[in-house]
Amino acid sequence: MDEIVGIDLGTTNSLIGVMEAGFPVLIADENGARLTPSVVHVAENGPPIVGNAAARMLAVQPANTIASVKRLMGTARRLNLGGREFLPENISALILQKLKGDAERALQRQVSRAVITVPAYFNDAQRHATKRAGELAGFSVERIVNEPTAAALAYGLDKLETRAKIAVYDLGGGTFDISILELNNGVFEVLATNGNTHLGGDDIDRALLDRFAETGNRGPEKMARLREAVVAAKHRLSTEEMVTVDIPFLDGGESFHCELTRQELERIAAPTVEKTRQHCRRALADAKISPADLDDVILVGGVTRMPLVRRFVAEIFGREPNTSQNPDEAVATGATIQAGILSGAVRDVVLLDVTPLSLGIETFGGLMNVIIPRNSTIPIKAGEMFTTAVSNQRAMTIKVLQGEREMARDNWPLGQFEIDFEPAAKGMPRVGVQFEIDANGILHVLARDTKTGAEKIVEINSAVDVSDEAVEAMLADSLEHAFDDMSERGWTEASLKSQEMLTGVDSALALVGDEFDETEKEAISAAMAKVRDALERRELQRLKQANADLDAATQHLAAAVVEKAMAGDSRR
Repeated sequence: MDEIVGIDLGTTNSLIGVMEAGFPVLIADENGARLTPSVVHVAENGPPIVGNAAARMLAVQPANTIASVKRLMGTARRLNLGGREFLPENISALILQKLKGDAERALQRQVSRAVITVPAYFNDAQRHATKRAGELAGFSVERIVNEPTAAALAYGLDKLETRAKIAVYDLGGGTFDISILELNNGVFEVLATNGNTHLGGDDIDRALLDRFAETGNRGPEKMARLREAVVAAKHRLSTEEMVTVDIPFLDGGESFHCELTRQELERIAAPTVEKTRQHCRRALADAKISPADLDDVILVGGVTRMPLVRRFVAEIFGREPNTSQNPDEAVATGATIQAGILSGAVRDVVLLDVTPLSLGIETFGGLMNVIIPRNSTIPIKAGEMFTTAVSNQRAMTIKVLQGEREMARDNWPLGQFEIDFEPAAKGMPRVGVQFEIDANGILHVLARDTKTGAEKIVEINSAVDVSDEAVEAMLADSLEHAFDDMSERGWTEASLKSQEMLTGVDSALALVGDEFDETEKEAISAAMAKVRDALERRELQRLKQANADLDAATQHLAAAVVEKAMAGDSRR
């Protein structure tokens, strides 16, 4: 079996590595650079240009050059470059092709299998798009690995005999992730993960650009040159207190000159960095630990070189972060180690990742029935048995949902399909629904009619396009409306039970009512009236009590129905 390469397909830069003699080695291009800018330039005529050469074209031909395409992965947005249309995964495939070529040149052999990393908070559509990009580039994608998990793997390779809880704070060019992991004698288990795939250094760059750009008199090429200069200044301010920005002939014969201090940069960057706080708190809460329970906090992503970020992380977690890893290379190193695990080059290491959001289906009454809760370790299989709520149904629609709210309408629909079965009385058909999340975090849904064995298996490969602002809003809403959601769910469940009981009692009275005296029938009628009154007034506690009273009042009625049914069967 041939070797597997590890790839960090980053927003700003990408890297590729391979295991050599038991060690992860990141591969440099022909110029000796391990970091490949995730930038693609497409000329009107000629092949696409990728990497450093394309990055230089950002200032020259910005309209035909694209950076940070990772933020668009999983969307249907079409990009027009050089008179041609591309999907985001097509652009990412060009970046991956460049990495593949660099590896084959350095290794003097073909590479066709890869592990590719993604942000932990990438949804199903974004993961599929990444896998598709790898396939378009000529790779067999063996595994999709979460970036913070890969970084922890890089950190823990020489600590296989230890036990530790680790927080991985990953702030890159376009994405942010925070993961809490437990390392236990070679087993890496993700306890919780949180983040935002539209939050990163790009947001700081835009804020910096707004600080320097004069409204209305900058064209695309001038703005690209200005962006290049201020980003370089931002990088220098990680080690310097003040820098000078000089751009000759930015406006015709007029040059641009200004000074920028670290203090001013930190004032501009602070709102972006502050947005990561809520994610860190949620990850700790989901992992059910406090900062004091952590053994280490490691930093990943180029933005974590900023002194502001390091102070911020120290304040959140109550300890100085571990800076022993190269923040630009840790993810690629971990991806390479995971590739080595899969190929057999690395042994005695097990990687257990988690799914970041709950998955389930819509059930009768518009409820969200969770089948796989968020932060479940993957790969995982889970399922439940469902039945019909109406007699003589011929099919059941399986609506697959993702989210944290109690009602189906408040979650995201990922897809739906139908499974057919023979018509029967309500409650008689049995349909098993099984969710499987594979090692890449991709969802497969199976539905099976238990009577006939007929089944459908659907791979959910295109989640609804949802911004990460919407993800955060949904998570925040799930906390803010938790009480209301639970109340509405309770009401829906109780009212469904009421309607079912009322219908059942009416049918039972029509069948065996003549066998009961008026006193007992009046007691049943009074109990039914209380249920209807509670339904009309929408009083949950009264409805629950009325349901319980009606259930108690109809015990003899239910027994009589069963006896009659059994008597009928015995005569056949």
